Amino acid sequence: MDSCLPSKLLYFYFQCLVATTTIITITCSATRIQPNTQFIKTSCDVTMYPKLCFNTLSPYATSIQNSPINLAKAALTVTLKAARSTLGAVSKFSKTSNLTPQEALAITDCVENTGDSIDELRQSLAAMKNLEGPEFEMKMNNVMTWVSAALTDEDTCMDGFEGNAMNGKIKNYIVNVSQLTSNALALVKNLSSFQVYSP
Repeated sequence: MDSCLPSKLLYFYFQCLVATTTIITITCSATRIQPNTQFIKTSCDVTMYPKLCFNTLSPYATSIQNSPINLAKAALTVTLKAARSTLGAVSKFSKTSNLTPQEALAITDCVENTGDSIDELRQSLAAMKNLEGPEFEMKMNNVMTWVSAALTDEDTCMDGFEGNAMNGKIKNYIVNVSQLTSNALALVKNLSSFQVYSP
């Protein structure tokens, strides 16, 4: 019986080693799965709506990593999706019955302005794909111009509903995409301070 004791102890130690290794592996894997979002949180501090910025961009942490360019691209992508969703929502309101002539005109103008905003955001994203090279500053100026124009279009859309019954129904859509656009613009401006090319 005593001769079996060393074997049992050896087996016991082996089992403990396997269990410990498994726990360490699982812990390390979990750490890799959960990316560090501190970079996003810190970067969002330059925006007017940091909480909205962090909440909408943290799901993209894996692709953003610690890259200001990827962060700005993600912000523009999120904003573009929101603008498209807003366009769909506003377009549905155009089919509402009993609209006053003023409301119908405001919705028509808003659909046009939101469509322009989408085009400008799309252009800005396209320009972000190829920032490298000596024309970095010019490209960044173009991106900022397009995003600024998109923000102006969204504000113009909202202005058209001031003082009428449709204001409350459409305001939330426009305010959301306007805040996202503002955040994206801040992150793009922040990116423009980085040198991502070789002179």
